[in-house]
Parts: sequence; structure tokens; C-alpha cells
Amino acid sequence: MKTFLLGSTKRQVLEMIPECRIHKINLGDQVIALVRSQENFHAFQADCPHRGTSLVEGSLSSEHEVICPSHQYRFNLLTGEVKVGSCGDLEIYPTELTQEGLKVFISNDQ
Repeated sequence: MKTFLLGSTKRQVLEMIPECRIHKINLGDQVIALVRSQENFHAFQADCPHRGTSLVEGSLSSEHEVICPSHQYRFNLLTGEVKVGSCGDLEIYPTELTQEGLKVFISNDQ
């Protein structure tokens, strides 16, 4: 498992990542999507598993779902499970907000 650190303090991370918006984040050679809700962060694969549409261009529902802009497929931000649509689940990456910044954990086989 690779660990990436965003920011250098908890406060800096909270200031640089606005709430309730999908952000595109480059971690090494991988691009992920990141959403903040208060002090909770959800990191997930940046492209829809259905047709590869960028989920960074998608929207968020009040039910903690990311909605694909192409076909309105919905994915649970907590589990990655597809809730509406017929494709595979979304890859979810664990996060941890610490006093040193936001840690994002990416599996080595990514």
C-alpha cells in the first residue's frame, strides 16, 4: 500500500479542499477524485467504471453519492457500490486526516 500526504497540516488541508465539490488530485502517476464533507474525505477512482467518463465533472447527491455526468450512474462514496446503473463498483481509497495533513492510501496493484 502506498501512502500519499496532501498538505502539511490539518488546517492547510481544510483550507485548500473546499467542501461538497469533486476535486481532481494527481498522486504520483495516478489521478483520483476527492470530496470533503466537513472533516471527512472520500477518495475514489476518477473515471466511471462504465465508460470511463470523468467523475470530476460529475455531481454529488445528498445521499453521499457521486453521479456520473454521462449516464447518471450513482456510486456510494463510502463503499463504492453502484447504486443506480449497471457496471462495476467504484474503487475507493482510504483516507486519514491527521495533524500532518491528509493521508490517502492507494493499493500497490493500482
